[in-house]
Amino acid sequence: MKKALIAIAASLALTSSASWAETVLRLSHNAAPGNPKAEASLKFAELVAQKTGGRVKVEVGGAAQFGDDAESITNLRLGTLAFSANSQGTTSSVVPQFGLLGLPFLFHSLQHAYTVVDGPVGDKLGEYADKKGLVLLALWDNGIRQVSNSKHKISQPGDLAGIKLRTPPDPMTLDIFKALGANPAPLAFSELYIALQQGVFDGQENPLMNIYSSKLFEVQKYISLTGHKYESTPLLASKMIWSTLSKEDQKAVREAAVEAGKLNREMSLAADVDLRRKLTEAGVEINEVDQAPFVAKTKPVYDKWAAEYPDMVALIVSEASKQ
Repeated sequence: MKKALIAIAASLALTSSASWAETVLRLSHNAAPGNPKAEASLKFAELVAQKTGGRVKVEVGGAAQFGDDAESITNLRLGTLAFSANSQGTTSSVVPQFGLLGLPFLFHSLQHAYTVVDGPVGDKLGEYADKKGLVLLALWDNGIRQVSNSKHKISQPGDLAGIKLRTPPDPMTLDIFKALGANPAPLAFSELYIALQQGVFDGQENPLMNIYSSKLFEVQKYISLTGHKYESTPLLASKMIWSTLSKEDQKAVREAAVEAGKLNREMSLAADVDLRRKLTEAGVEINEVDQAPFVAKTKPVYDKWAAEYPDMVALIVSEASKQ
């Protein structure tokens, strides 16, 4: 009976195909065209078809076409969606340990973050995901995050006082900005541009690549390079659907995930350099920030999460301190 239910659920995630030997699986993400997440998703689809000899094909639905991140997580666990290039914050609503990668000021660079997540930390997160009906294929990149707003530049924590700041639905990010004195609240990324345009929020926080690709700079005059946290893009698979693939195809899909992740990271690294110039040319005022007072203000965030997940916080901090 269980096998029959899994087969039925998996079939719901398939689109029609020309051959009984061809499996077409859907991948969801929320990014705009041209974003590193979007480009890596297309590359993943290309590589999966190539590496499986066309037995498995991936249909990519970007810009939340197949649902936003929260819907996608639910559908992965139900077996009605095969893959999602999801967000760290939304993933943490089901697997809380993913949120720990966003501990404030943990990583000093993108390369530092990659080294840590590609080791024992990533392996452990994969174990936690498996227990919740998810398969972690790779940890792609979603950048080191900066603050933008329409009021004034942010140079010190006090400048955030009273700022209505949109965050992802992520407890870690909310904790960081509460500690810094802002007025944060969660909102789906797909709704962010309109919310900023209409003044529902004064500002938001995202890596430069997201600010640029989704044109948030059109409604935000100031970007402050706070570098307050890192975010990964967990590339997840439905465990129910994953179990229907052959071992050979599972291996091919994992290889495709890692290779596509290289493109994602290359684009992210380039964006951190190139986009400062493009955003300045677009009329945005960008300022550097002395992180020391921000680090001091967010120390209680470490204390809170270390009390809740002592072993995982100890592992992440230990791995980060080695680099």
